[in-house]
Amino acid sequence: MPHHTSSPVRARRSEAPTSPLFALGGETLVAAPRGTAAGPRRGGRAAPPRLGPYARLFAAPGTVAFTLAGLLARLPMGMFGISAIVMIAGTRGSYALAGAVTATGMAVSAVVAPLIARLVDRYGQARVAVPAVSLSAAGSLALVLCVRSGAPDWTLFAAEAASVTAPNIGGMARARWAHLYRGPAPEAEAARHTANSLEQALDELCFMLGPVLATALCVSLFPEAGTLAATALLLVGTLLFAAQRRTEPPVEPRGDDTRVAALSRIPGLPPLLLAFLATGAVFGALEVVTVAYADGLGHKAAAGAVLALQALGSGAAGLVFGTLRFSGRTESVRRRLAVCVGAMAVLMTLPLLASTTGNLVVLAPALLVAGMATAPAMVTGMTLVQRLTPPDRLNEGMTLAVTALLGGIAAGSAAGGWAAEHLGGSWGYAVPPTAAALAAGVALAMAVGRRSPGTASG
Repeated sequence: MPHHTSSPVRARRSEAPTSPLFALGGETLVAAPRGTAAGPRRGGRAAPPRLGPYARLFAAPGTVAFTLAGLLARLPMGMFGISAIVMIAGTRGSYALAGAVTATGMAVSAVVAPLIARLVDRYGQARVAVPAVSLSAAGSLALVLCVRSGAPDWTLFAAEAASVTAPNIGGMARARWAHLYRGPAPEAEAARHTANSLEQALDELCFMLGPVLATALCVSLFPEAGTLAATALLLVGTLLFAAQRRTEPPVEPRGDDTRVAALSRIPGLPPLLLAFLATGAVFGALEVVTVAYADGLGHKAAAGAVLALQALGSGAAGLVFGTLRFSGRTESVRRRLAVCVGAMAVLMTLPLLASTTGNLVVLAPALLVAGMATAPAMVTGMTLVQRLTPPDRLNEGMTLAVTALLGGIAAGSAAGGWAAEHLGGSWGYAVPPTAAALAAGVALAMAVGRRSPGTASG
C-alpha cells in the first residue's frame, strides 16, 4: 500500500520535520537533511525539494540526454514488425511469407537477446551496443535489398535473423536508473519506482506511435520506407544512447557462482517469467482480436485508433502509478504484483462485455479502462525482476522478462486469431481475461508462497 513520502528528519529538536534531499556526486547518491550545509560531491547538484517525483528524477545530470536518446532508439519497436509485413506482402504478394519471416525474427530474438544482454552485463553498454546495433542495421538493410531485388525467399529469412541483434534499450535505460538511484534508502526506492513507471509509459508511447508512423510511411511513400526509417532511428538513437557515458553503469564484478549459474535457477524468477509470458498473451490476443472484431463490423481502418486507446490508458496509468510511494520490501512487491495483475484480469472482462454490443463506440472506452491496469502490472513486475536478479546480470534478467513477454505476445496472437476465426463474434475477447487470470494465479502463488531463503528483502 502507498505510504507517506519519507520519515521525518530533524536538524534540531525544535524544528519541524522535513524530508531529505537527493544530491548526486559523481556516481554516488547522497541524502542530506534540508537546511544543512551538506551538498553534492564534486560539483553535483541537489534535486529541488518542491518538485514532483518526475522532476526530481531528472535532477541527476545526464538523465534527460539518455532518456531522449533511448526514446528515439525504442520508437522502432512498434515499427519493424508492421513495416516488414507491409513491405514483403506488398512486393511478394504473400502475407504467409511475411508472417513467416517476422515469426522467424521473433524466434531468433528469443535466443539472441539474452546473449546480447549477458555481453552488456559483462563488458558494458557502449562496448556491446554499438557493434550489436550496427549488425542489426546491416541485417535490416539487407532485408530491404533482398525484397527490392527479388532475391530468393530464403534470403529474407537470413536477413531477418541477422537484424535481431539490436540491444534491449529499455533494459539498459532501466539499468541506468537503477545505478543512479541505487541503495535501500526509501528515497532511492521511490526514485527507482518512478523511473520504472516512466520507462513503461515510454514503451507504451512507442507501441502506440510506431505502427501509425510505419504504416503512414509505407503507404504514402514506398513499401520499404517504414523499414528504412525504423533502421535509421534505431541506429542513430542507440549511438546517441551509448555516447552518454556519464550515466552508464560500471561493469559489476562477477563471482564464481554467478559466472556459470543460469538465471532460471534463481528462486522466484522462473514463475515471474511465466507471469510475463501470460501477460504477453493478453497483449497479443487483444491486438489480433480487436482487428478481427473491427473488420467484422466493417471498420477495419478504425482498429488502430481503438487499440491506441488501450495503450493511452496504460501509459497514463503508468505515469500516475509512478507518483505513488510503496513499501520497499520484496514481499510487499510480490503482493503488489498479485494485486495489479488481478486487477488486470478483472478489467480485461470489460472488452469482453462491451464486444457483445457489436459497437466500436462502446468497445473503445472499455479498452481505455482495461489498459489502465497493464502498466502498473508491468512496472511492478520489472521492479521484482530487478530485486531478484544479481546486479552483475541485471540487463540479462530484464531482457529475459522482455523475451518472455514477446513469446506470450506470439502465443496470444495465435490463440486470439484462432478464436476470432473459428468461434467468431465476441468470443475472441475471452482470450485476454483468460491469459490475465493465469498470470494472476501465478502472481498470487508467488505472493502467498513461502519466502525463499536466498531472496533479499530489499
